[in-house]
Amino acid sequence: MLNLYPAQIESVSLHRVGNKSKNESIFLSAEPFSLNDEMSGLLKEYFFKPFREKEENYFRFDNEVDVEFNEIYKAVGEIFEDSSKIHLLSQKITTHLFEQSNHPHIKSGEVYVVHFSDMVLDNQKVDAVGIFKSELKHDFLQFKEDGQNLEILIKQGININKLDKGCIVFDVDKEEGFKVLSVDSNRYDAKYWLDNFLGLSALTDENFYTKNYLKFCQNFAKDVVLPAEDKQQEVLFMNRAVNHFAKNDAFEETSFLNEVMENPELIPEFKHYKVEKGPKYSIEDVSNFDIANKAVSDARKKIKNVINLDTNIQIKMDFINPESAEKFVEKGWDEERQMYYYLVYFNKEQKS
Repeated sequence: MLNLYPAQIESVSLHRVGNKSKNESIFLSAEPFSLNDEMSGLLKEYFFKPFREKEENYFRFDNEVDVEFNEIYKAVGEIFEDSSKIHLLSQKITTHLFEQSNHPHIKSGEVYVVHFSDMVLDNQKVDAVGIFKSELKHDFLQFKEDGQNLEILIKQGININKLDKGCIVFDVDKEEGFKVLSVDSNRYDAKYWLDNFLGLSALTDENFYTKNYLKFCQNFAKDVVLPAEDKQQEVLFMNRAVNHFAKNDAFEETSFLNEVMENPELIPEFKHYKVEKGPKYSIEDVSNFDIANKAVSDARKKIKNVINLDTNIQIKMDFINPESAEKFVEKGWDEERQMYYYLVYFNKEQKS
């Protein structure tokens, strides 16, 4: 669980990188950027906004040989050991980014290397290093009084409501490659930022497995349960799956299947589907893991529990009490109308 609100900016180093393949240059500032309170507040909002709006999908630094050969891992590690070196190391980080900026699609932009204190991660205060890049420029208008008239000046700048690229490295789990969050708003060059520059791989912890297993179940429900049965059973399967995760601290696949799969004929289908689709979610060899409660809560919000009918009627199921949907909703076929129907039982209408 991440809380960015108490975080403080201790220093900012600001540089610029061009596109190497277009013979654009690199500009490295000689000194750190001088911050005042107003600028600090604006930059915090600029840096943090996309991370507040995005799922907490953590990464770690990686390398084919050993993580010690990852340039950004080494530089960030040195900053955590001695923060007085951050500006010198920010130049090294920016130069490494410039070396990766050799594809025609990559845009020039400003690079910010930031030292944060008082980040709260899993209820612990930690230091962090942020590396951010602004790329896309936007036109904006300025106004100036000229005698008796008001003049319009057209300027270009960045939109502080949309960060183009960024990562936050937390000073935890150094031996495993640190804990890292990353965002990239411009998908046309995804490998450039995540792979070529940062060298990140997904952090396969309980949050990763909980989230991915539930995503896998959601696709199984859509691809297998829905065609084999109907929309009601698709929704009810996901109801049972999410509730199984919610009430358990650890996941065990056999127990899960016995509890949530009301039609035993679908259990072999599930296992076959896992062999086929499991690698996409990195769960092909996973059948036991600790459950992350936050990932379950996030999944519950995203999973659709509504049956949309072609007669412009919606039936909303209850994810908290799935037995209500099974006990009080019946599906049938009307021979006279040649239409399906849902029969809903209730005692009284609830006040909204």
